[in-house]
Amino acid sequence: MPEGPEIRRAADALSDAIAGLSIDHVRLPYHRLRPFGPRFRGQRITTFRTHGKALLTNFDNGWTIYSHNQLYGLWQVARPNDPLLPGRALRLELGHQDRCIRLYSATDISLWRTQNVAQHPFLSRLGPDILDPILTPETLVARLQSTRFQNQSLGKLYLDQRFLAGVGNYLRSEILFRAGVNGLCKPNQLNLKRLVRLARQTLSISQQSYETGGITLNTRRVDRLQKAGADFEQSRFWVFDRAGLPCYQCAQPIQRTTMASRRLYTCLSCQTSL
Repeated sequence: MPEGPEIRRAADALSDAIAGLSIDHVRLPYHRLRPFGPRFRGQRITTFRTHGKALLTNFDNGWTIYSHNQLYGLWQVARPNDPLLPGRALRLELGHQDRCIRLYSATDISLWRTQNVAQHPFLSRLGPDILDPILTPETLVARLQSTRFQNQSLGKLYLDQRFLAGVGNYLRSEILFRAGVNGLCKPNQLNLKRLVRLARQTLSISQQSYETGGITLNTRRVDRLQKAGADFEQSRFWVFDRAGLPCYQCAQPIQRTTMASRRLYTCLSCQTSL
């Protein structure tokens, strides 16, 4: 499933392609949107806004399309005459002259009045967005120390979108590793110094992933790995998807476990329990 940084980059690409332009052709094969085609034709998309893994397409007539890619959804920037992607179901296409945007395969799509979209059942339960520029380490520490979250294991908490929206499986492993904490730890077992480090790494790793297109390793190590023949997937992460390989910091093998029904990667030497 795409995580917050991937959804934000998709929103950026969609905005660059069509924001501010008058929509002159509309295709809405998805049954929940099909009756609303006239509401989009001739309108302009003002912004593409993300909250966690949800994307909000805001129009200048006061309507918003809510979408969540879930496991299989995919946004595409294309030309109207380009063939559709094989093996995928087109959900919507919005275009202006020689360009269009397409959403494939997602099923969590609905139309809302912009002023009411925050009442969406999913959005209304979300915590702060991981890439929100006003989100600070102090805010994160306060959430970690709150009675609501302080007694939950970090490995589970970091997949809870009510705690923080946009963190998924790879970010969880990478954040916990860079913070030097084990996923079995609970916030109330960490002193303030370690909580601050965790909060700072949460923000910096997520921002780096957004800026680099999904790379959390430092750039010098990425360069060395790629010069040695590593491809993109082999040179992205500190620990995620590296089970059995040596830790870049201590050379001990990376361990794979399961937490909250998702795979979690840990260096037991670098990530202490307490």
